[in-house]
Amino acid sequence: MKESIFREYDIRGVYPTDINEETAYTIGKSYGSILQEKYNQSTCVVSHDNRLSSEPLSQNLIKGILDSGCNVIDYGLSTTPMNYYARYLNNLFGIMVTASHNPKDDNGFKFSFDHLANARGEQIKEFKEYTLAGKFKSGVGTLQNGSLKAQYLDYMKKGINLGPRRIRAVIDCGNGVTCSVARSIFQQFNIDYTIINEENDGTFPNHHPDPAVKENMKQLQQAVLDYKADIGVAYDGDGDRIGFVKNDGTLMSTEEFMIIIIRDIINKVDNKKFLYDVKCSKALEDEIIKLGGTPFMYRTGASYTQAKVKEDSLAFGGELSGHVFFRDKVADMGSGIYASLRMIEILSNTEKNAVQLCEGINKYYATEETKIPTSDDVKFMVIENIKEFCKKQNFQINDIDGIRLTFKTGWVLMRASNTGPNLIFRAEADNEADLKQLETYFNEVIDHYNDY
Repeated sequence: MKESIFREYDIRGVYPTDINEETAYTIGKSYGSILQEKYNQSTCVVSHDNRLSSEPLSQNLIKGILDSGCNVIDYGLSTTPMNYYARYLNNLFGIMVTASHNPKDDNGFKFSFDHLANARGEQIKEFKEYTLAGKFKSGVGTLQNGSLKAQYLDYMKKGINLGPRRIRAVIDCGNGVTCSVARSIFQQFNIDYTIINEENDGTFPNHHPDPAVKENMKQLQQAVLDYKADIGVAYDGDGDRIGFVKNDGTLMSTEEFMIIIIRDIINKVDNKKFLYDVKCSKALEDEIIKLGGTPFMYRTGASYTQAKVKEDSLAFGGELSGHVFFRDKVADMGSGIYASLRMIEILSNTEKNAVQLCEGINKYYATEETKIPTSDDVKFMVIENIKEFCKKQNFQINDIDGIRLTFKTGWVLMRASNTGPNLIFRAEADNEADLKQLETYFNEVIDHYNDY
């Protein structure tokens, strides 16, 4: 088994070279064993997305779990948020077979060891060591087929109170697993909706299901204009991330969406602290302070975000990639579909359109989130070396996740990717000239220390 498949937030790799049926069986036997030995759990939930390799991987994963003596409730084809809901309903831990927004040939496992979020950081390191040691339990677990669609549809309605304005929406499922449930959810509401790329197809024939990449949003942008829609929404491959298109066909940034949500709920919640990750624009911090709230910058990673939102009893938090978590109306919602319903709810209760809802947000100039190739073996060392350099320069450093440097004119983020052999760079400034200066200077710094 390749150690490199154990990432910061999950297990992930290319099928079948990195992850295959044998890997899935071993992961299953390890997971079932450690649940029993360390966590005193005798049953877990399992489900999978619609990638071509997901069903055979899921079958072998389940076989491994059962052979450890641990029981399984199998929910079959589902979104990742539905997997979370199954864990919540049964008060159990579980595994989702998915590679999320990764390319179609990738696959992996998101899994939990607590009721806060998916495994992360030290939990995965411990599981990696346990798995590689190979000292698993043996037994005969029982398999039960679970069904939760009806309950999940009802759960998705909780707290959604549409206003008098009937919203026209275009929904892009990207041929991902949200195809299996999106129509059933939306038909419960008074929404004029059109769904594109609705066929369950794990080859993702129309575009890659990652709404954080602009190229993948072009079809939705055109559809919003063609249908004269009020909003366009797109989901990633497993349904836990969201992307938006405004009524004029332009993209709505995650920060803009988060600001719209915070504006809507800040006077309705007691805890006015809102979480965002280190990649996000200063516009979020500005707006939260202006509204009388407390900004809370945190590390990147959906599992970290979700866990911290729960731990600190926050009403809302999210990250640039499109993972957002609501706790203001229901127990916990980390669903892209639910996020889109919240956006539609706001639109339905105002005469403003999506473009107008984004007015008054401070404007900054930012680079894209840039991936700089490096080696998995050295990427964290490169960032440590850059941090030492920055300390010597007396730069203002936030090192919650990599290095975020704050200057009078803007900020720079440099961090090691937790999902691939890359360094991540992003910069933002008050104007284009200052942005270019920051980008040029720190790209040279990165090139110097990334000479592997």
